[in-house]
Amino acid sequence: MDAFADVEDTGLDDDGREAFLSDVIDGLSAATKTLPCKWLYDVRGSALFEEITHLDEYYPTRTELALLTDIADDLGAALPAGAWVVEFGSGSSRKSDLFLNALTDLRGYVPIDVAGDYLEAAAGALAERLPHLKVIPVVGDFTAELPLPAALDDAPTVGFFPGSTIGNFEPAQAAGFLARARRTLGDGAFMVVGVDLKKDLDVLLPAYDDAKGVTADFNLNLLDRINRELGGGFDRARFAHRVRYDDGEGRVEMHLESTVDQTVHIDGHAFNFRAGETIHTENSYKYAIEDFHRVAGGAGWRAQQHWTDADGLFSIHLLAAA
Repeated sequence: MDAFADVEDTGLDDDGREAFLSDVIDGLSAATKTLPCKWLYDVRGSALFEEITHLDEYYPTRTELALLTDIADDLGAALPAGAWVVEFGSGSSRKSDLFLNALTDLRGYVPIDVAGDYLEAAAGALAERLPHLKVIPVVGDFTAELPLPAALDDAPTVGFFPGSTIGNFEPAQAAGFLARARRTLGDGAFMVVGVDLKKDLDVLLPAYDDAKGVTADFNLNLLDRINRELGGGFDRARFAHRVRYDDGEGRVEMHLESTVDQTVHIDGHAFNFRAGETIHTENSYKYAIEDFHRVAGGAGWRAQQHWTDADGLFSIHLLAAA
């Protein structure tokens, strides 16, 4: 987190603010209140998530990092030399070092993230660590159609989507994202995806509700962001972080629960909350290997290889454009 401690949060441009406001108004107007999880990641939210990845309870990051280390030679042998790596939602790029170093004669790296200031700091830190590497950061929503820099024309491309971020999408949305990534990366592309596996709840739930309360702060920071950027009237002391598992859907859910009856005003709109009513802020779907292969196959990808850690907590998948 030290590399990002002094990053100034300059907020969204006009178009970004309008998109944020529209999502907030629509989500809080619904019968079941919800907010898209992408808005959790302003500068402070991104830094808090980076802190989460170092917590004892949060197994995905350390497990994936160890697995990437173990399979580096396999990835290097399977992926094309002279490729550009495109990372969707790069965050701090901590895992990227391992992945980039595993590839042969890498041409360059394109990290994509919606948090522009955080992305620039992360890309700059990576360029210092890997000075031989050409880095072209792209600020944008990686869930939408995004053109790649012209420097990538006619070069092999490898998508990188670690961290089980794929689990934040509904399965149909996950397929949609993978299909868009397939179109963005082009024919002959490859993609490496980290996918969290189904497991016991005594391991799963603490990863989203840690003893130090960092994940709670991360979730509640969304209310602070609405107040700051949209002139909202949330009192975060009247909301609490809640985590539950939906066995039928196979997902962990994060919610913000109103602890009292209250009304919150945002941009001329009034939203009533009953005590105990929640805002659903994030899902994290867990997959069996064959379930993820089915989703990827329907999105135009062919499963080539996959690897899991010895404890069966996490998986990494190598996909090829079908």
